Parts: sequence; C-alpha cells; structure tokens
Amino acid sequence: MRPLFTIATPVWNTPLDVLRDTIKSVKRQSFTRWEWILVDDASTDPGVRPMLRAAAAGDRRIRVIERASNGHIAAASNDAVREATGEFLVLLDHDDTLAPRALTYVAKAIADHPDADYIYSDEDKLSPEGRYYDPFRKPDWSPERLRCQNYASHLSVLRTSLVRGVGAFRPGFDGSQDHDLVLRVTEVARRVVHIPEILYHWRVVPGSAAGQVDAKPYAWVAGLKAVREHLVRAGIGGTADYGPIQGTYRIARNPLPGAMASVIIPTRGGSSEVWGRSRVLVVDTVRSLLDKAGATPLEIVVVYDTATPPDVLERLRAMVPERLVLVPFHESFSFSAKCNAGFVASSGNIVVLMNDDLDIVSEGFIDALVGPLGEDDVGMTGARLLFSDQTIQHAGLSFSAKRLYHVFRGRVDEDPGPFCALAVNREASGLTGACVALRRETYRDVGGMSETLPMNFNDVDFSYKVRHLGKRLVWLADARAFHFESQTRKPVVNQWEADVVAARWQVPAYDVYLPELRT
Repeated sequence: MRPLFTIATPVWNTPLDVLRDTIKSVKRQSFTRWEWILVDDASTDPGVRPMLRAAAAGDRRIRVIERASNGHIAAASNDAVREATGEFLVLLDHDDTLAPRALTYVAKAIADHPDADYIYSDEDKLSPEGRYYDPFRKPDWSPERLRCQNYASHLSVLRTSLVRGVGAFRPGFDGSQDHDLVLRVTEVARRVVHIPEILYHWRVVPGSAAGQVDAKPYAWVAGLKAVREHLVRAGIGGTADYGPIQGTYRIARNPLPGAMASVIIPTRGGSSEVWGRSRVLVVDTVRSLLDKAGATPLEIVVVYDTATPPDVLERLRAMVPERLVLVPFHESFSFSAKCNAGFVASSGNIVVLMNDDLDIVSEGFIDALVGPLGEDDVGMTGARLLFSDQTIQHAGLSFSAKRLYHVFRGRVDEDPGPFCALAVNREASGLTGACVALRRETYRDVGGMSETLPMNFNDVDFSYKVRHLGKRLVWLADARAFHFESQTRKPVVNQWEADVVAARWQVPAYDVYLPELRT
C-alpha cells in the first residue's frame, strides 16, 4: 500500500513570489498521495493568507491553519503535526522547493524498507535568480556526524507516530527545532534511510541560513542545547560545546570507565631529523604519548626488530618502568605481523595501534580515542594526523571504484573541508593503521591484521573487516597528532596489494560517508 504523506509547512511573511514557487513545487509532485498543511503563523504581510487560501481552494489536499498569534516555528509546526493524517511527515520550509519526483523517491525507499522511520535526501541551494548550486551529497546514516552537525536536514521525512511519540517539536529550540526532533526520533528509530538524490532545493534569500551561516545565531544556541540533551538521553558520558564553525559542535567524551589501553607500537628503533633536530622516533613517540594520553591507564607494547639499537630499548625501559612490554620480532618486515604479535603479548581491553613516528599534540589523546568505544556499535576510532608542515595527512580513508585513498590529504589544518567535513567528528569508510583504537574482542573477532598484506592496504582490509561486523568507524576531528610519514621507509604501493583488497571486498562506486567528493 502506498503511504500517505503529510507535508508540514509553517509560514510567516514569505515573499509572495517565493511562496508561489513553493506551492508549485508541491503541486507538481509525480507522487500524488499527499496532503499539505500550511500553518500561517500570524503573518503581518496582508498578501500571505489570501495566497494560502487560494491554494487550498484549488486543491482539496491542501489545508490552511491560521494562527491568531505568532508562536514561532516549533509551535506552528506542531499545529501541523496535530492535524496530520499521513503515515509520514515531510518537512518543507515555506521558502524552499521540492524536486518533482521527491515524494516518488521517498515512497520507493519506504517500499524497499518498510521499517524505515526516518528518511533524508541530498540537497542543493537555489539562488534568487533560479540557479541550482552547491550540491550537498550527504553521507549514509552517520549518527556521530549528526551529533556534531545537522547534516541530514533537508529533505527530512519522519514516521508520524514516532514524531508524536517523542513529543514532536519542542518549545525553546527554534532555529534548531528540526535537529532536536531528528536526534530524538533517530534515538528510537528502527531504520534510517538515506536517498542519494537531490530532492530538496534550499532557497537563498536575505537573512536565511542557506546564504549566510551566521544569519541565525540563536539557532546555534538551541542546537547546542539539543545535542547536550541528546548525549544524556543516549547515555553518552561527555560534554558538547560550540564547534569551530557556526552550526557545528564539539563532542568530548569522558574517559571510558574500566578501560585499559594496550598501545602497540611496531618499530626498528630508527632515528630521523624532524623540525631541525634528530629524533629517536619510537622514544619521542612514547614520550609524547605519556605526556598527552589522559586518564586512561596504559600498557605500552613495543614490537621491535632484532636490529633495534640496545640503547633505544634501555631508554624505553627507563621511561616506562612498569607498563612496558617489549616483544622481539625476528621475521622480515610486516606491519601486520608485528601488530598481531603485539596483540598476543598485550592484556588491555582496548587495543591502540600506533606507528612509531608520531608526535601527539592534543591533551587527553587516548581518552578521546577510547571514549566512543563505549558505544556498542562503534568498532574503531581514528585520529586527525598532520604532516610536519601542519597539513592533513589523515582524515579518514575513502573507498570508491576509482581508488582507495586518504581524503583531504595535503589541505591546511585550518581548512574546514566541504560542508565542514574536517571540522566535525564523523563516520568513515576506513581509518589508517598508523593510529586506531578498538576493543580487544573486536580485534579478535576480525582475526587481527591480515598478514597477506604486510606493507600496504592492511588497514583498508582491517577497516572493511570491522565494518563487516556491523560496526561504525569514527574519525575524531580533535584528536591530533603529527605523523612523520615515510620518515622510516620509502612508501611503495604494489598493484597486487590493491588487487587483493578489490578481490576480497566489494568496492562501492562512491564513498558512502563522503559522497560530497563525488564528481
């Protein structure tokens, strides 16, 4: 049976030509089983109500509610929720437009996934001249990113009974009332579905958030309140604060109770010149780790080649007298085999894989990596890694039919990335083995690192294996470390390594967590 959609639109002083376009976009929908509730929130423009009444008179599917006083967007939206008879609510702002086949796509998504409780689509912007631009190809369901940024937003379609069940729109969240609602709905939703099609056109008008990110500063305040309350409801211990860009939020989790992290560092004890001075890489990595780790208890497991200079091991023993496990490695170089040997020798309930050429700079670094692992569906976390010149080395791995690569590599650290992708925590398709954290049982369940891939793409394969368990990979924007990549060896990628990964796993046509990079 085809669903009935209730389109809910609060209206206030919409420019009449803009309102006319919004009405046209609904009436031209290829899917016709809909009702539209327009709630005039006591507009002072005398032309608004006559236009709404004329629309209702011309189409029995359109109803108009005329409020006696201005109650703002949450109250007006709730008027529509109360009157809705459709199984699903479609949220449409009074100055935006729907693509002609928007509801057709949504109906198909519901037919394909009858348990869908929240559906969202891609979007773009609509200029005053009628030009479509700035397409936002959104990630598939990404709860971590939603906490840090209301990325889903337009088009949002929610099961009506669930909206009512969570209390609909709440007073006091105007400007971020949709973010607050989606957080509450997705906390209990059975399934969230992303439609990778641009179905919503966000109109840029003077004073709108579409054209000016700081147009509604009150919305940022309300959004932070929504995220903070969400953390409490979700049982996520931690804090939320304003992010680096308006409309974004920083999530800092508390140290995970009962965690003990075994940090596994493969090394051969090499030295290199960095920033004008010689570094014994593993020694300086461990020193920075001890200085910045945070409150999580550590066990440091160093897997060393037999060629490692004895004085390097002595310096490590002196630095870590009680929490150091030294594991000799007698075979030819294999990052995967070294990590697996370190895992066998370790005892922590958290495993952290770490290259020996890092310099950790953010306080509470291990606490930050470990914190999200308290959520059952988080399989692995990764850090923001920088080259020595403070450009991005790692911000997640992207998997697509064209290539497997580090996203945003070489961008300056201050670059927020497209749609703030470098400014917020988010889900990723893959994470580099240079610095990741996961639960001990997860490492065991995936069979550790594949020794078929001793040099390259072992972390790609490892990421696929963790995701195959149904777990999320989370990249953390504020867990920062320098990675002096290739200081210890010249990176050489062989075609056969990529072929192994391609044969073992299905590589998607585009990356499902960063489709905005799709050309």
